[in-house]
Amino acid sequence: MGEEAIAMEVDETVNNDTIPIEVEAQKEPPKIRRLDESVINRIAAGEVIQRPVSAVKELIENSLDARSTSINVVIKDGGLKLIQVSDDGHGIRYEDLPILCERHTTSKLSKFEDLQSIKSMGFRGEALASMTYVAHVTVTTITPGQLHGYRVSYRDGVMEQEPKPCAAVKGTQIAIENLFYNMTARKKTLQNSADDYSKIVDLLSRFAIHHINVGFSCRKHGATRADVHTVPTSSRLDAIRSVYGVSVARNLMKIEATDDDPTSSVFDMKGFISSSNYVAKKTTMVLFINDRLVECTAMKRAIEIVYAATLPQASKPFVYMSIELPSEHVDVNIHPTKREVSLLNQEVIIEKIQSEVELQLTNSNETRTFKEQLVQSSSSIPTGANRDSRSASSASGSASSVLKSQKVPVQKMIRTDALDPAGRLHAYLQVKPSTQGEQNASLNTISFWSSRFNNILIKYTERRCRSSIRQRRNPRETADLTSIQELIEDIDSSCHSGLLDIVRGCTYVGMADDVFALLQYKTHLYLANVVNLSKELMYQQVLRRFAHFTAIQLSDPAPLPELIMLGLKEEDIDADCSENDDLKQKIAEICLKQPPQPLASSPDAQMNTELLKGKAEMLDEYFCIYIDQQGSLSRLPVVLDQYTPDMDRVPEFVLCLGNDVDWEDEKSCFQTISAALANFYAMHPPMLPNPSGDGLQHYKKKSVIETLGEESSMNKLDGSEENEIEHELVAEAETAWAQREWSIQHILFPAMRLFLKPPSSMAKNGTFVQVASLEKLYRIFERC
Repeated sequence: MGEEAIAMEVDETVNNDTIPIEVEAQKEPPKIRRLDESVINRIAAGEVIQRPVSAVKELIENSLDARSTSINVVIKDGGLKLIQVSDDGHGIRYEDLPILCERHTTSKLSKFEDLQSIKSMGFRGEALASMTYVAHVTVTTITPGQLHGYRVSYRDGVMEQEPKPCAAVKGTQIAIENLFYNMTARKKTLQNSADDYSKIVDLLSRFAIHHINVGFSCRKHGATRADVHTVPTSSRLDAIRSVYGVSVARNLMKIEATDDDPTSSVFDMKGFISSSNYVAKKTTMVLFINDRLVECTAMKRAIEIVYAATLPQASKPFVYMSIELPSEHVDVNIHPTKREVSLLNQEVIIEKIQSEVELQLTNSNETRTFKEQLVQSSSSIPTGANRDSRSASSASGSASSVLKSQKVPVQKMIRTDALDPAGRLHAYLQVKPSTQGEQNASLNTISFWSSRFNNILIKYTERRCRSSIRQRRNPRETADLTSIQELIEDIDSSCHSGLLDIVRGCTYVGMADDVFALLQYKTHLYLANVVNLSKELMYQQVLRRFAHFTAIQLSDPAPLPELIMLGLKEEDIDADCSENDDLKQKIAEICLKQPPQPLASSPDAQMNTELLKGKAEMLDEYFCIYIDQQGSLSRLPVVLDQYTPDMDRVPEFVLCLGNDVDWEDEKSCFQTISAALANFYAMHPPMLPNPSGDGLQHYKKKSVIETLGEESSMNKLDGSEENEIEHELVAEAETAWAQREWSIQHILFPAMRLFLKPPSSMAKNGTFVQVASLEKLYRIFERC
């Protein structure tokens, strides 16, 4: 059809009024304008002065830069009405007062290169300027040798009038009045003055325990008593005692760590950490880096991991640390409020500090003490008895009466390890080599338990695992989708209350075999299927973190066709061979170090690849599974914080996504994808056989397996031909199995106590099996 015919059809359509055509005028793109200087300054002020405590921090740092030995803070209405900071520093010169509150005016540096060696706390020249744009600022100052001082008021970065002579004491006093008077929305969100004042008190407390040569005070306007009051001292422990109290100071341990290796890290850390006797509901982390009060989430989390793994009930620590690094290793210019800094080799520094904290805490845990609380019985003491007669009783008599009143039945007493508050029972048993007959014993015999208790203490590697123990107590809100809400409601409705109590209050004992772990709950001992528990936990976590995952970035993108072909090949091997033959074949191939054969593509692999590429946007948005346009997998979600799944199971996972997911129905689709992720992230036994006991025979070279019988080959393991075992592979397997047990104890079970809601099906499918009861065992053995 030609252009003329097309034009005629369009004309006929318009004339017949069958399709109305609207001609939309083209809109010009918006014009780019230069913002007014006052707008720029107010925007910057909102970033630097976020709330009253931000202004106080900036003013205190200026006072410290002025070499003050006394800093006094007065607050009214949480800082919204008045913030007054007075110091005895060197003051401000009269000639500098006109530009004092202009943006980017500072005495701390003159060129950008000075940032490489900056030692002062201020350097931007934005703090005072920002305050003048959101409040009324008055400065009173005097310099040494002057007969009188000067007072001047500022607004929008400039002086309102010439400086006026006035009487003044040594130093500088800055008053910030009517903070956020021109920012209505910000002011309305800060109406709770008590909350802001407590933040200011906490800030002063942190400065006070670090700068022990400076006296600090903080009080409310009109109050006669200061909430923070310290004097210069030579002992940091005394400063902590005066600020945080005696109960904190007496439970602190000194800690030091240093490293001067330029290839790894250079730092010097000194501080105090709380011992095992310290109990608190909230972590207190006071961190100074090169005398700057900063926050470091990674450092805080690493220390909390150690405390959660070492102390009972995840006791929250008190930590004070001062870290000194070369100035060129610290970037201080990364945050408007200077709240954070960037460190060179930060991960190495954190790991070494974490190791030192763990060492100190483990040693202190050996001398843990408990206070005895005396309980008086009202029935045994007459109401008219003399107070002196009650106080005359001896300490031993009081203690014995308490023990009698709180006596626990023998069959209810549980013995735990004093060196390990988690109460791991196998610490009482000596490690002995188990015989082959004991390993093959039935689960129902007592000889099985004696041998398995001896095997619980497997050899741990010395590698520090920086895995998170405690998970967030309140995971992020899930996406507002009805299907996800229904799946979560299904989990809540099917939760078994009895199993929930066991999960919340159980104590990990150890691994009984490759799949089952021993748990103690009250006076009962249970076998728990680790694979089933971890799979259910991962499934629930996927649904609760739906569309709010963080990512695991793969170092090299993995092509989907190759992953699917690997998954299909593993399925074929499982179908054709028995489990033992399969393991022997895999081990033999690895031992002979055969080069991998190229994988041929198949229609199934291509079809599944195209399917997953078509669903890539949804998988990335909801599950953080990123598949690029070339069909390669490059990103996976973090289902459990700081836990990385077994990457050997990626082919099986990708194949499951292609074959087992119902892409038609929304609820079924999300459910099956979550189930596939749960199976992938579950703590399955490693692919390599357990090298302990009979499993060691799988690590003999293929020539040994083919030429010798099973018995003779096992006898040769203890003989002279020890080199016929692949020691490299054995070491790799030992590491994998030890790391799995560590993850089960320190990651899986703490997360279960927080998040898992066990379904009722676990009470019937063998996930939990009760194997012993202290009351019943006591009835049996008391007859002997």
